[in-house]
Amino acid sequence: MSTVEAVEMVKSHALSCLPATMQRLASYLAIPAISCDEAHEPDVHRLAERIAADVVALGFSNCRVLQLDGAHPLVAAEWLGAGVDKPTLLIYGHFDLQPVKGEPWSHPPHVPHIENGRLYARGSADDMGGWVSHLAALEAWLSVVGQLPLNVKLVIEGEEEIGSPNLERYMDAHPEAFEADVMVLTDCENPSPDIPGLTTSLRGIYEVELVCEALSSDVHSGLWGNMVPDAGNALILLLARLLDGNTRLNLGRMTVPEADAERLHDVPLTDDVVRQGGHLLDGVDPLPLEGRSAAEWLWRQPAVTVLSTTFPTRDNHKNAVRGRASAVLSIRVAPGQKHSEIRAALEAVLLRDAPGGVKVSLSDRPGWGESWLYQPRGPAFAAADRAYEQAWGRPLLPIGIGGSIPFVALFGRRYAKLPLILNGVLDPMSGAHGPDESLHLGVFEKAIAANVHLLDELSRVDFS
Repeated sequence: MSTVEAVEMVKSHALSCLPATMQRLASYLAIPAISCDEAHEPDVHRLAERIAADVVALGFSNCRVLQLDGAHPLVAAEWLGAGVDKPTLLIYGHFDLQPVKGEPWSHPPHVPHIENGRLYARGSADDMGGWVSHLAALEAWLSVVGQLPLNVKLVIEGEEEIGSPNLERYMDAHPEAFEADVMVLTDCENPSPDIPGLTTSLRGIYEVELVCEALSSDVHSGLWGNMVPDAGNALILLLARLLDGNTRLNLGRMTVPEADAERLHDVPLTDDVVRQGGHLLDGVDPLPLEGRSAAEWLWRQPAVTVLSTTFPTRDNHKNAVRGRASAVLSIRVAPGQKHSEIRAALEAVLLRDAPGGVKVSLSDRPGWGESWLYQPRGPAFAAADRAYEQAWGRPLLPIGIGGSIPFVALFGRRYAKLPLILNGVLDPMSGAHGPDESLHLGVFEKAIAANVHLLDELSRVDFS
């Protein structure tokens, strides 16, 4: 039997087992492993043990649930039966979930529900469906051929949704679990259900607090309004300095290379996609493109969001001139841009000519994440393109993600010399981190098929 025939048999088997794979996925999704909620810590551990048991049953060895003090567990396993002459692939995913409390789900978020070709459940696309699609491919290879075409290590993390705060500690404590020739990090998006995406850029995230102070206490607005500066009004004027007429951040914009800009114009982020994925109200249009593509605005330019202010709430208002007012700002840092550059740009705009002569200060907040800009070069990416052409009918489209994924920047820094292939099962309608998160079943099926081919294609790459 030729290699081509073997791969086709493995793919056919993997797709014939799709109902069983869906059952496995549903069983994982039924466990509310919400890493940010202490009440769900037992669920995080329960799911880690369940995954480890399934991976052992799959045929992997040295499978263990790793645990560091103060950290959620991490599942690590390996299959090294291909021998030293074959490369080693690391597959990364995460099993922890975002919280669901207070969200208007159409169905219970931890009871998987299929409707209109999508599987609805918290974590279905982010990221359970991502790494389970790899398990399906691995299981098919082992069932049909009896072995994998290359060595494989699995790392399934339990705290990505809280920023992977201990992942580097795990890398330091268990370096052998991460040693590989090529890495597939499966927690990313496809630009549409018909176009597979290779993520090559991520925006970073940076939070600052802007504070305006003018009075030692609030004072009666009728007695002192128009004669003493209002810190609340000053804050509004300062925030306005950061925005253009379309509410976009007007500082720190990047010059995108012409070739990249042209490629970004090819990404199918149409008005309809933006309208649906962005949950626009009827009568509200996407922001004008102003000569750039939607993909460039979303992936390659910085953005700002006001996270909170100290303005009084509706049930706690008072008729007073505010002595102090503040706002916490979240800046999405453009790929290739440093936090220090954004900080300098903010200072230049906000710390000059204070409205009403108020005192203005700017302070960094903890929890920032690096941006990431990557050039996919070398035979591993040609191999990935061949794999996706056989499963999706087209090669991977290099794309970006507007969000910030701390583990990606960490892998990029620690393993900069290795090929990093970022794929996943998300699409613009997946609704990750929100109500009615869903997995497109067609994307899931094609991802499984692509992973079958990817194992074969990477096995024949010379990484020396």
